[in-house]
Amino acid sequence: MSQELKDKVAIITGASSGIGRAAAELFASEGAIVVAADVIDDAGQQLADDIAGKGWTASYVHSDVSKESDVQAMVHFALSTYGRLDVLFNNAGIEGAQAPTADATVENWDRVIAINLKGVFLGCKYGIEAMLRTGGGAIVNNASVAGLVGFENIPAYCASKGGVVQLTRTAALEYATRGVRVNCLCPGVIDTPMVSRFTHDAPEARKQFEAMEPVGRFGTPREVAQLALFLASDRSSFITGAVIPVDGGFVAR
Repeated sequence: MSQELKDKVAIITGASSGIGRAAAELFASEGAIVVAADVIDDAGQQLADDIAGKGWTASYVHSDVSKESDVQAMVHFALSTYGRLDVLFNNAGIEGAQAPTADATVENWDRVIAINLKGVFLGCKYGIEAMLRTGGGAIVNNASVAGLVGFENIPAYCASKGGVVQLTRTAALEYATRGVRVNCLCPGVIDTPMVSRFTHDAPEARKQFEAMEPVGRFGTPREVAQLALFLASDRSSFITGAVIPVDGGFVAR
């Protein structure tokens, strides 16, 4: 391995499954000390145990990213346990209930915005504060192609991901001269539990989703994690404020 993140402390939210899990495993294999954060404690702890079992370093912390106190505690854990924070992958997110805008509930709107957008804001707020103490770092925010183009029946999800895109650009400009880079990736249709919920794992529905991608297949969590790794590493040292689709060509249409 090239050890792209050797000895760097990296927090990954939503780490127990999908893109978050793939990123945690990949970052650890590249030398990072991983703090895996999630609300699904059994799966999160098992992930940390699995990583440690391979001879790498990882810890699990319970963190509901919509709660300021949880995000503060998550960052404090990294600082108090490992002495610094170098990388933050704001990955946690939910799709919420499906309904057209006029039929969408306020409760669903509030929940999706709280996790997908407020959660990224809180991560950036406290992550940047921690990184500035030790000379800088890299933040990667997970948005979506739904932050770049519209999709019917998921207004809160689209709005939250569009907000992540703009928050990324704003924070990148604010800290461009202070050693903190902030970038954003926008996955397309990735074979994760979220897509399984959308399709109910029905073969015909999966085919319809695959047909949305010009490359004719789902992306894999690891393919997204590879981009997150690049943006977290020193190889992307001149990249900040970038919004990068990893979508099989979806938004090129």
